[in-house]
Amino acid sequence: MSEEISIVSGRLSDDGVYVIGPEAKGQLEERGYGDMKGKRLYLKDYEALFLIYADKLKVKRGKSRIQLNNMVEFALKRDRDAWTKFLIYRDLRSRGYVAKEGFGFGVDFRVYSRGEFGVKPAKSVVFGLDQGREIPVKDMSVSVDQIARMGKDPIVAVIESRGEVIYYKVSRARLENL
Repeated sequence: MSEEISIVSGRLSDDGVYVIGPEAKGQLEERGYGDMKGKRLYLKDYEALFLIYADKLKVKRGKSRIQLNNMVEFALKRDRDAWTKFLIYRDLRSRGYVAKEGFGFGVDFRVYSRGEFGVKPAKSVVFGLDQGREIPVKDMSVSVDQIARMGKDPIVAVIESRGEVIYYKVSRARLENL
């Protein structure tokens, strides 16, 4: 993990994982993790998975400590794309980027250039596809057009069967029947 954060504690509720302690909340929020709901900082499931994976988050439900595989099961019950989101999120974070929930194009993230979170708007929108998953060209074209209209770079993240993420910058193209 490129950014150094101390180990923080969290609790798993039906709404997800929330962080315990004001210092931990501040530390994570400043680095682009989670969203405040009332007085609690809730982590997205993929954020919690990443922090557990990186040994930076210890999560409990009741008196039991939640392991990574338990968190994966919890996340998959809430979102069938949880594993895909985690793989992309983990890859982006390990490269030093801050990724926040996207604009609703499926599995997508607003990605901030290194050092620009909280200073400048996101430069790119990354949306993910599992290898072998088919989507109609028209659907991809609509998403690419909408992202480009927002002034963002559209990038497709393809998850290979081994879990490796490969990125493709996409541009608008016009295909005409001759």
